[in-house]
Amino acid sequence: MAREETLPPDDILLQVTPALPIADVWEGLVRPEHLVKWLAPRVNIAPYEGGAFELFWDEKDPTKNSTQGCTLLRFREQDEISFTWKGPPQFDSLMNQGTEPTEVQIRISPCPEGIDVTLEHRGWKAGEAWEEARSWHFRWWDDVLHRFKDYVMTGEAPSPPTRE
Repeated sequence: MAREETLPPDDILLQVTPALPIADVWEGLVRPEHLVKWLAPRVNIAPYEGGAFELFWDEKDPTKNSTQGCTLLRFREQDEISFTWKGPPQFDSLMNQGTEPTEVQIRISPCPEGIDVTLEHRGWKAGEAWEEARSWHFRWWDDVLHRFKDYVMTGEAPSPPTRE
Protein backbone atom coordinates (compact mmCIF):
# COMPACT_ATOMS: atom_id res chain seq x y z
CA MET A 1 0.00 0.00 0.00
CA ALA A 2 1.50 3.35 -1.07
CA ARG A 3 1.90 6.02 1.56
CA GLU A 4 0.00 9.24 0.83
CA GLU A 5 2.25 12.20 0.36
CA THR A 6 1.24 15.26 2.35
CA LEU A 7 1.30 18.47 0.35
CA PRO A 8 2.45 21.72 1.91
CA PRO A 9 -0.29 24.22 2.77
CA ASP A 10 -1.25 26.87 0.27
CA ASP A 11 0.41 30.26 0.41
CA ILE A 12 -1.36 32.96 2.39
CA LEU A 13 -2.86 35.52 0.01
CA LEU A 14 -4.64 38.62 1.37
CA GLN A 15 -5.56 42.02 -0.03
CA VAL A 16 -6.83 45.43 1.08
CA THR A 17 -7.54 48.46 -1.10
CA PRO A 18 -6.99 51.91 0.43
CA ALA A 19 -8.48 54.77 -1.61
CA LEU A 20 -5.29 56.84 -1.64
CA PRO A 21 -2.50 57.86 -4.01
CA ILE A 22 0.16 55.19 -4.54
CA ALA A 23 2.87 57.34 -2.90
CA ASP A 24 0.90 57.53 0.38
CA VAL A 25 0.33 53.78 0.44
CA TRP A 26 3.99 53.04 -0.31
CA GLU A 27 5.22 55.40 2.41
CA GLY A 28 2.95 53.67 4.93
CA LEU A 29 4.47 50.30 4.00
CA VAL A 30 8.16 51.12 4.10
CA ARG A 31 8.91 54.14 6.31
CA PRO A 32 9.87 53.23 9.89
CA GLU A 33 7.91 56.13 11.40
CA HIS A 34 4.76 54.62 9.88
CA LEU A 35 5.55 50.95 10.52
CA VAL A 36 5.81 51.55 14.28
CA LYS A 37 2.21 52.78 14.24
CA TRP A 38 0.59 49.72 12.70
CA LEU A 39 3.08 46.80 12.56
CA ALA A 40 5.70 46.61 15.35
CA PRO A 41 6.85 48.86 18.22
CA ARG A 42 10.42 48.98 16.90
CA VAL A 43 11.81 48.51 13.41
CA ASN A 44 15.20 48.38 11.72
CA ILE A 45 14.88 48.65 7.96
CA ALA A 46 17.56 49.32 5.37
CA PRO A 47 15.48 50.04 2.22
CA TYR A 48 17.48 48.17 -0.41
CA GLU A 49 17.72 44.56 -1.57
CA GLY A 50 19.82 42.65 0.96
CA GLY A 51 19.19 45.27 3.66
CA ALA A 52 17.74 44.54 7.09
CA PHE A 53 14.02 44.02 7.60
CA GLU A 54 13.82 43.58 11.34
CA LEU A 55 10.71 44.05 13.47
CA PHE A 56 10.75 43.88 17.27
CA TRP A 57 7.77 43.20 19.53
CA ASP A 58 9.72 42.64 22.79
CA GLU A 59 11.85 45.70 23.39
CA LYS A 60 13.48 44.20 26.52
CA ASP A 61 14.80 41.18 24.63
CA PRO A 62 15.02 41.80 20.87
CA THR A 63 16.01 38.19 20.21
CA LYS A 64 12.84 36.78 21.81
CA ASN A 65 9.99 38.00 19.60
CA SER A 66 11.35 39.55 16.45
CA THR A 67 12.37 39.09 12.87
CA GLN A 68 15.97 39.86 13.79
CA GLY A 69 18.28 38.77 10.97
CA CYS A 70 15.59 38.95 8.29
CA THR A 71 16.43 40.78 5.08
CA LEU A 72 14.79 42.50 2.15
CA LEU A 73 14.75 40.22 -0.88
CA ARG A 74 13.19 42.77 -3.22
CA PHE A 75 12.60 46.50 -2.90
CA ARG A 76 11.03 48.10 -5.94
CA GLU A 77 9.90 51.67 -5.31
CA GLN A 78 6.11 52.03 -5.27
CA ASP A 79 5.72 48.47 -6.56
CA GLU A 80 6.93 45.61 -4.35
CA ILE A 81 8.70 44.73 -1.15
CA SER A 82 9.55 41.18 -0.09
CA PHE A 83 11.46 39.92 2.91
CA THR A 84 12.37 36.83 4.85
CA TRP A 85 10.20 36.13 7.86
CA LYS A 86 10.55 34.56 11.30
CA GLY A 87 7.55 33.29 13.20
CA PRO A 88 6.52 34.32 16.73
CA PRO A 89 7.83 32.57 19.87
CA GLN A 90 5.24 29.77 19.82
CA PHE A 91 6.58 28.67 16.40
CA ASP A 92 10.26 29.41 17.07
CA SER A 93 11.54 25.83 16.95
CA LEU A 94 9.42 25.12 13.85
CA MET A 95 10.05 28.22 11.74
CA ASN A 96 13.17 29.94 13.01
CA GLN A 97 15.75 27.28 13.79
CA GLY A 98 17.38 24.99 11.27
CA THR A 99 14.93 25.65 8.46
CA GLU A 100 14.79 28.03 5.53
CA PRO A 101 12.73 31.09 6.50
CA THR A 102 9.38 31.76 4.93
CA GLU A 103 9.01 34.76 2.64
CA VAL A 104 6.51 37.62 2.63
CA GLN A 105 5.85 39.65 -0.51
CA ILE A 106 3.75 42.82 -0.59
CA ARG A 107 2.80 44.24 -3.97
CA ILE A 108 0.92 47.46 -4.64
CA SER A 109 -0.88 48.40 -7.82
CA PRO A 110 -3.44 50.99 -8.88
CA CYS A 111 -7.03 49.90 -9.38
CA PRO A 112 -10.28 51.86 -9.91
CA GLU A 113 -11.00 51.86 -6.15
CA GLY A 114 -7.53 53.04 -5.05
CA ILE A 115 -4.41 50.96 -4.53
CA ASP A 116 -4.52 47.19 -4.17
CA VAL A 117 -2.12 46.03 -1.45
CA THR A 118 -1.60 42.29 -1.88
CA LEU A 119 0.29 40.25 0.70
CA GLU A 120 1.55 36.76 -0.07
CA HIS A 121 3.29 34.66 2.59
CA ARG A 122 4.89 31.53 1.17
CA GLY A 123 7.35 28.81 2.05
CA TRP A 124 5.08 26.70 4.28
CA LYS A 125 5.97 23.06 4.76
CA ALA A 126 3.76 19.98 5.12
CA GLY A 127 2.58 18.72 8.48
CA GLU A 128 0.17 19.52 11.26
CA ALA A 129 2.53 21.92 13.07
CA TRP A 130 3.14 23.87 9.85
CA GLU A 131 -0.60 24.03 9.17
CA GLU A 132 -1.12 25.44 12.67
CA ALA A 133 1.60 28.07 12.05
CA ARG A 134 0.08 28.96 8.68
CA SER A 135 -3.40 29.33 10.19
CA TRP A 136 -2.07 31.55 12.95
CA HIS A 137 -0.24 33.72 10.39
CA PHE A 138 -3.32 33.94 8.17
CA ARG A 139 -5.34 35.44 11.03
CA TRP A 140 -2.46 37.68 12.12
CA TRP A 141 -1.72 39.02 8.62
CA ASP A 142 -5.43 39.65 8.02
CA ASP A 143 -5.55 41.77 11.18
CA VAL A 144 -2.28 43.52 10.30
CA LEU A 145 -3.38 44.42 6.75
CA HIS A 146 -6.61 45.92 8.04
CA ARG A 147 -4.66 47.89 10.67
CA PHE A 148 -2.46 49.15 7.84
CA LYS A 149 -5.44 50.23 5.76
CA ASP A 150 -7.06 51.98 8.73
CA TYR A 151 -3.78 53.73 9.53
CA VAL A 152 -3.06 55.03 6.02
CA MET A 153 -6.68 56.11 5.55
CA THR A 154 -7.03 57.95 8.90
CA GLY A 155 -3.51 58.56 10.20
CA GLU A 156 -4.54 56.77 13.39
CA ALA A 157 -4.07 53.20 14.49
CA PRO A 158 -4.37 51.21 17.66
CA SER A 159 -1.07 50.11 19.11
CA PRO A 160 0.83 47.62 16.93
CA PRO A 161 -0.37 44.02 17.17
CA THR A 162 1.32 41.53 19.44
CA ARG A 163 2.67 38.21 18.18
CA GLU A 164 1.72 35.97 21.08
